Amino acid sequence: MIASVEGSVGAVGADSLVIEVGGIGYRVFAAPAVLAAAQPGKTLKLHTFHLVREDQQALYGFRSVEELGFFTLLLTVNGVGPKVALAIVGSRPTPDLQLAIMAQDQAVLVAIPGIGKKLAERIIFELREKVTAAGVTVSGPSMPGGPASEGEIVAALQALGYSLAEARDASRAALADVGVDSSLEERVKAALRSLLRE
Repeated sequence: MIASVEGSVGAVGADSLVIEVGGIGYRVFAAPAVLAAAQPGKTLKLHTFHLVREDQQALYGFRSVEELGFFTLLLTVNGVGPKVALAIVGSRPTPDLQLAIMAQDQAVLVAIPGIGKKLAERIIFELREKVTAAGVTVSGPSMPGGPASEGEIVAALQALGYSLAEARDASRAALADVGVDSSLEERVKAALRSLLRE
């Protein structure tokens, strides 16, 4: 499994770039923002998702571990393949997308080429469920609509691809924003808003 690639940019194409590492050129599919910033001859490091199938191998590259984590989470949604997941991750900052999912804002997803209303509904339904489930499994079930614990918020943010340290910081910021009696959903939304401000 190839977890990251760092080397000199050999070429930049419409949907991918070549990163040269030790005499080997790795073709890495990436979002338009990554491709636009890549300059031939300059060093670039990308966190990668290594797709391995019977008929295909491909690398998908991301600027941050959070983008990679969210991409991987999107792949768990029925009907979302690597190209669609890459289009979603590349469309906006990751916390913005996650906040849209938590707020059930279909318009944000439907605006991305290749995503229709039904797929947007499925993404929102499945990912909201996973975030909530992550919070419940760590701390045990909390009362529906009752206050959320820090462990639940941290677990929910980790399920969205954030590191433990980032999740803890965002959870504390969310507590300051919405208060101790807020629900899991309110705290996760506030945490994502705090991540957007960084």
